[in-house]
Amino acid sequence: MTFPDKSALDDYNNSIVEEFRANAGVVGGPFEGRTLLLLTTTGAKSGKKRLAPLAYMTVDGKMIIIGSKAGADTNPDWVHNLRANPQAHIEVGTDAYDVVARELPLDERDAAYPKIVAVAPGFGEYQAKTSRVIPLFELTRV
Repeated sequence: MTFPDKSALDDYNNSIVEEFRANAGVVGGPFEGRTLLLLTTTGAKSGKKRLAPLAYMTVDGKMIIIGSKAGADTNPDWVHNLRANPQAHIEVGTDAYDVVARELPLDERDAAYPKIVAVAPGFGEYQAKTSRVIPLFELTRV
């Protein structure tokens, strides 16, 4: 899914957040049937709290978020924020808690990515659309 500008993306994300919170973490549209979380990061430059709805996967018992940005040539903003400050907060269903994010090193990422694609083939299409390596982050409850 592509958006004409940041404002359109923000509006879309805000509607997903509202639906998520109104329905105990369940949303329709492109996220229907997917595991979804709300990630709150600290802006790398601004220091402000930033909220993003994201699909997540459980791979080998680890909660993993995928920096796909639908195969765009740039990482989503939350990737930059987590790299600068790996302390974050998530909402999953009706549960909310703090996490620490760890970017998977290339060898772990390369082992995990095919497992993600096996469950959600769209992530394979996203990787094929870009020359960047789509990063994966493990979220661990603190």
